Amino acid sequence: MGASPVAPEAAAGPGALPAASVATPAHGVPMGASPVAPEAVAGPGALPAAPASPAHGVPMSAPAAAPEAAAGPGALPAAPVATPAHGVPMGASPVAPEAVAGPGAPPAAPEAAPAPQDAPAAGPWARYDPWAAPAAVAPLQQADPVEEDVKRRRGRRRRALVGGALVIALVSGVGGGVVGVQLERNGGIGAVELPQAGVEAPDRDPDSVAGIAAQALPSVVTLHVSGGGKAGTGTGFVLDDRGHILTNDHVVEPAGKNGDITVTFHSGDTAEATVVGRDSGYDLAVVRVKGVRGLTPLPLGNSDNVRVGDPVVAIGAPFDLAGTVTSGIISARERPITAGGENGDGSDVSYVDALQTDAPINPGNSGGPLLDGKGRVVGINSAIRSADGGLDPEGGQSGSIGLGFAIPINQGKRVAEELIEHGKATHPVIGITLDMEYGGDGARVAAEGSDGGPPVSTGGPGAEAGIRPGDVITEVDGRPVHSGEELIVKTRAHRPGDRLELTLERNGEERTVSLVLGSSDGD
Repeated sequence: MGASPVAPEAAAGPGALPAASVATPAHGVPMGASPVAPEAVAGPGALPAAPASPAHGVPMSAPAAAPEAAAGPGALPAAPVATPAHGVPMGASPVAPEAVAGPGAPPAAPEAAPAPQDAPAAGPWARYDPWAAPAAVAPLQQADPVEEDVKRRRGRRRRALVGGALVIALVSGVGGGVVGVQLERNGGIGAVELPQAGVEAPDRDPDSVAGIAAQALPSVVTLHVSGGGKAGTGTGFVLDDRGHILTNDHVVEPAGKNGDITVTFHSGDTAEATVVGRDSGYDLAVVRVKGVRGLTPLPLGNSDNVRVGDPVVAIGAPFDLAGTVTSGIISARERPITAGGENGDGSDVSYVDALQTDAPINPGNSGGPLLDGKGRVVGINSAIRSADGGLDPEGGQSGSIGLGFAIPINQGKRVAEELIEHGKATHPVIGITLDMEYGGDGARVAAEGSDGGPPVSTGGPGAEAGIRPGDVITEVDGRPVHSGEELIVKTRAHRPGDRLELTLERNGEERTVSLVLGSSDGD
């Protein structure tokens, strides 16, 4: 370490071949040795030595040698100086090309990038290799395009993957949907077979609605009536095996005396019918079919046994829908109603002490049976309360609102028997004329008779009981009476010859009288 290094030019004279390069450590110049300028080794005009570069380039503390110092004017340009990756090294001044080659000289090759600034200093012959060809300097390249190409390739691959995934998903979805639809429609590969109850016996409990309907339907008929420019549809039921059928008077009224009445049975068979007798006051009529065998009459019940809340079944042809069955209960008993009155003279007004039911009854049900829980007739369906508040035996066209009325079968039986036997029915009467304009509570006896005669018929039941004009009848058999219509209804609910107890008021005093009902022929 104490010996001074010998300069190469001292050993060899000017023009001598250069000596072997001094060995340098891995990082360039030996520690403690001063770097030797290249021009000191080779004389003027000598070929420039190839610059040697250490592994890490020129150290930051060593100044870079100017190229023109090594080669004189007119000399061949020196080998290009290496430059770092980004151009000029930090701290080194760039050398102008014309300073090296001189005026008129061919342009020098591009300068090589210098070594990084942090590399140690190199010896004069560190980079010299007389047998090696000068290394070609690669042009500078930017990193961005390379990264962009990679991104583009990755994007294309990603888009290709996404597109392929979408295609696969679409195909899978369509295929799955088709398969799902087929499975839903066909229940899988096999045939569709849903769970279902087995075949049961058709018979029902005789007391059930279905059992009652099954027994009664063969005895219920549909009537189509026409004549005098009128037509209508109604219902009836078989009374006996001789072909007598009971229905409402307003059902057969369009036929008049020469009209047509066609009876259609539940089996679909039809037959022509004729009127046996009719009564507008009770709104009942009997027709008869001939040449029909195998008729099954409906059993008749007793309307006096009916109680509110009892179940009932109605059968008829509402709106010409034959064989329609509905059910409900008895909503009220002894409901006084009046129906009809289209003629204006009162000759067609019917007075009924009716059974009220909520079993749906509609136009076309008129004349059909109202059956009790054992399938027996307890009433003849005749009228409904329409939505506009009116009571129409035809039922109007408003449909059922749950207020239907039926003639009690006890009254219907008596009237039917009289119509079959005599062609007309008798009405029980008191023998008095009522003031129908009276607005007070009860039924008042008129001051004059309707036909100009006395208001209390001479020798009639009322006269014998002591009833006088102006008396107000307030009760019948202990039941209140609120109007003249109600008194007529209560009276016609009885038979001629029945005894009644009447409560009346005269001059502010109340008294009770007893009488036996008389008979009149249809008035």
